[in-house]
Amino acid sequence: MKTDIEIAQEAKIKPITEIADKLGIKADELEPYGRYKAKISQEAINKLQENKDGKLVLVTAINPTPAGEGKTTTTVGLGQAMGILGKKSIIALREPSLGPVFGIKGGAAGGGYAQVVPMEDINLHFTGDIHAITTANNLLCAVIDNHLQQGNELNIDPRQILFKRCMDMNDRALRFINVGLGGPVNGVPREDHFMISVASEIMAILCLSKDINDLKERLSKILVAYTYDGKPVFAGDLNVIGSMAVLLKDAIKPNLVQTLENTPALMHGGPFANIAHGCNSIVATMLGLKLADYCITEAGFGSDLGAEKFFDIKCRAGDLKPSAVVLVATLRALKYNGGVSKENVKDENVEALKKGIVNLGAHIDSLKQFGIPILVAVNRFHTDTDAEIKVLSDYCENYGVDYALSEVFAKGGEGGIELAKKLIEACEGESNFKCLYDTDKTIEEKITTVAQKVYGAKGIELSLKAQKSIKRIEDLGLDKQPVCIVKTQYSLSDDPTLLGRPEGFNIHVSDVSVSAGAGFIVVYTGSIMTMPGLPKKPAAYTIDIDNDGNITGLS
Repeated sequence: MKTDIEIAQEAKIKPITEIADKLGIKADELEPYGRYKAKISQEAINKLQENKDGKLVLVTAINPTPAGEGKTTTTVGLGQAMGILGKKSIIALREPSLGPVFGIKGGAAGGGYAQVVPMEDINLHFTGDIHAITTANNLLCAVIDNHLQQGNELNIDPRQILFKRCMDMNDRALRFINVGLGGPVNGVPREDHFMISVASEIMAILCLSKDINDLKERLSKILVAYTYDGKPVFAGDLNVIGSMAVLLKDAIKPNLVQTLENTPALMHGGPFANIAHGCNSIVATMLGLKLADYCITEAGFGSDLGAEKFFDIKCRAGDLKPSAVVLVATLRALKYNGGVSKENVKDENVEALKKGIVNLGAHIDSLKQFGIPILVAVNRFHTDTDAEIKVLSDYCENYGVDYALSEVFAKGGEGGIELAKKLIEACEGESNFKCLYDTDKTIEEKITTVAQKVYGAKGIELSLKAQKSIKRIEDLGLDKQPVCIVKTQYSLSDDPTLLGRPEGFNIHVSDVSVSAGAGFIVVYTGSIMTMPGLPKKPAAYTIDIDNDGNITGLS
């Protein structure tokens, strides 16, 4: 089979004006970035507000494994399959970060014959949204340090500056740095840090803001530091919110692209699925609901992280009501959860599948609590055997959930027809969506609820540092917000080596902080890097361009 980039480069892409016209968006309501991508103007968004909302579908997955699950590919393939069935659909995805593209994970435009195009543009600079976020983030940082230099009127304690610099590249050397060195004219010396741009609170804010006014309000609430006497300092105290909003004025507008089969796609925002909520923007999702009968979106990592945060943070912030959830799995990944090595997952192993399929069951149990119909999507490989599929079929039947095999990677939309038909049925079913907890609960109660009901934990253990941080947040009156738990994606527990469906464990909370602008409380478990490093042989080694402008090596 051809590589992803070879397939993408052979695609018959339509001018973006044609894709927009199919949605009822006129050419003069677009802000084109070349022929095949564009931003949708605020005027078009305003005009569409009278349209009836379509059905909102979330695509999530079991815990990620090295065997791969194909969540984005399934999302894209579903949108294409809906088109074949004559349904008006649109997909809403996150934008890729340059860090993974040049690192080890690759891009985020789907794969095989279920991709969003132009994939080279999408995976590289796209429309500059992440650059705008980086610049706005670093403007705030520069103003903080300049404030220290110019007399420190706010009495900021340099040892308690919380807001970090960022860049959209994996660079471990910038995790811990010293700034302000070289004498009095170069600033106040202090320790600082860099994170990758998609982990910036500004990315989370952009993706949870409904318009410019909401964006400015949220930016002003960013907790940037504490004073020497322990009082909070917010971004709004530094008189720079207007400038930050100006830098983000275009970034807040959704981006319109298309799939290989010309299904419309909104790609907008890309917050970390650990440190933040891991979903595309509320603006894009709400717009997608106005533009199509089915808006199909996704959330980062497995349902224990992505789906829970989609429901409890994004849906709460946007007053969204999902109609159905698609849970993506592969037999290979389930066998990996059953103890089979990555090298051997392609071999038939019914016993390992029976052992590892409990991971699928855990995610089904978790999702059932949100009150919406569940459909299991199994990305099929040619090595999957009838005996293994029978195990899956029996398991889903016993659980009372429907499933469908998907071959969208190899066949595009045609490979997702069965899945799309069953999704349409699921969306016609009764949806009684509800969030998992009330935000008025204490921080400890909210963490415990997610740990027990989603992860299957026995309970939680708060470090002394976490207890002190919670007390400080409560004293500030910032505790009545959703929790955003930072946890390994590889396990339901906080130990990445515990596969399947671990039992009898506690979630260990090392620290708690508040993203007051984004509107959630960040709960740290284990060790999560907000500035990834490059592997020994990064993808950057194999990416190239020839004299004709043809790019190779992207995935």
